Amino acid sequence: MILTKEQQAILDGEKGETLSKVMKTLVMYGEAFGAEKLVPVTSKYNHLVTSFGLKVMSPVYDLMQQLLNEGVKSSQKFSVDPRPLDKNVPANFLQKFVFNKFMYTKQDFYEKQLKELGLMSDDAFTCTCYMDEMGNKPQRGDVLSWAESSAVVYANSVLGARCNRNSGIIDIMGSIVGYVPYFGLLTDEGRKATWIVKVETTKKPEAQLLGSAIGMKVMEDVPYVIGLDKWIGNELNDSACAYLKDFGAATASNGAVGLYHIDKLTPEAVDFGKDLIIDNTQEYIIDDAELERVQNNYPVIWKNPDATPKLCFVGCPHLSLEQLKSWTEILENKLNDKGLKKITIPTVFTAAPKVLEAFNKTEYAERLKKTGVITSYICPLMYMNNPLCKKMPVITSSNKLRTYTTARYYTDAQIQEIITGGNK
Repeated sequence: MILTKEQQAILDGEKGETLSKVMKTLVMYGEAFGAEKLVPVTSKYNHLVTSFGLKVMSPVYDLMQQLLNEGVKSSQKFSVDPRPLDKNVPANFLQKFVFNKFMYTKQDFYEKQLKELGLMSDDAFTCTCYMDEMGNKPQRGDVLSWAESSAVVYANSVLGARCNRNSGIIDIMGSIVGYVPYFGLLTDEGRKATWIVKVETTKKPEAQLLGSAIGMKVMEDVPYVIGLDKWIGNELNDSACAYLKDFGAATASNGAVGLYHIDKLTPEAVDFGKDLIIDNTQEYIIDDAELERVQNNYPVIWKNPDATPKLCFVGCPHLSLEQLKSWTEILENKLNDKGLKKITIPTVFTAAPKVLEAFNKTEYAERLKKTGVITSYICPLMYMNNPLCKKMPVITSSNKLRTYTTARYYTDAQIQEIITGGNK
C-alpha cells in the first residue's frame, strides 16, 4: 500500500505506539481487499456499531481502555447503535435477571468509555443515525468509516455517501486516524451495478420483503432496480426514504448489499442512469408470485408453530417520525373498525431517542399510547439475544430481526391485522 508521509509517520510510531497499531490494523485490512492507498474520512461525524455491554466483549473494552489511557480520542464525534435495555419493554422476572446479571453487565461501564472517546450526546444511540432529528446525516460524496449494515446501505444508496461494509471496531479505528482503505464501494468502479432487478408487481411491494428477495439473490453485489419508482415515486421525500430505509436493511441483512441504485430516484441513478450498469449483467425479475414464494420459504423456528404470539416488535431498523404517525392512524382505524380500544398483543415500536422526543411533542404520541403500543429506543435484536426471549413466540415486520433471531416475519399489513385481534 502506498502511504502519504503523514500516514507513514503514524505507522512508524511518530504519534505513539497506540496510533501506530491502529494504522497498522487499517493498512492490513485494506491490503486484504487489495486497497492501494488510504483516503481521508470526510464526514462530520462517525457511527459505531458496538453499543451493547455484553460481558463476553471484554476484548472491546480492553481495547477502548488502552486508547483512552494513551489519551487517544476519535477525531470525530460519533453516534452508536441502539441500547439493548429498556425497563418499559415487556420482560418477565427471569428474563430481566438474565439481562442484568448475565448479559449486559458492562453496559454502564462501556457507555462511560464511549462518552470519553467522543460520543455525540447521551442519547446518540440508534441504528438510524442519519435521521434529521439525530444530526448525523452525511452529505453526498462524504467518505465514511461506518460498520452498521443498514446505515451503510442507506448512506451509500439514498444519500450518495461512500462507505464500505466495515466490521465493528474498524469503524472507530478509521475515525481515530481519519483514514480508511480505498477499495470497493469507495471507488467509482465498485459502485457500478452488476445486477438488473425488474419489479413487475401488480401492487406496491412490501419494502422488507422486496429487499429480502433482492438481498438473497444478489448477495454482496450492487443491484440496479427498475420499476420501483412506479410505486414510490421519483422524489426522495419522507415516505420514499422510510421505504428505502426498510428495503435497504433487508438487502443488507438477508444478503450483504452495501449499495443499490433505484432507477429515476436515488442520486447516482438520477445523474448517471443506466450508465451505472456494467456490461453482461445478470437479471432478476420480481413479480407477485416471486415475493409470495420468498415469504413462504421463510423458516418458522418456534417450538410450536401454532403458538399465539406473546410479543411484537416493529422498527428494525428504527422507525421514522412519519412512520410512527402513519402506524398510529392505521391502528386507530383498525381498532375502531373492530370495536376495540386496545391492541390484543403486547407491541413495541422502536425509534431513535431524538425521533421519539419529537414524536412525543405531537398529538400522535398520546393517541398511540391509547392503543396500548409501547415506544422504546432499544435494539429488538439485542432483546431477542436473551436465550429466554428466544423461546418466546415473537412476531415482527422486520426482515433483519427475522434473519438474526427466532422472531417470525409478517408483512406490515399482516402485523396490523394480528395485533388488533386478527388471526396470524
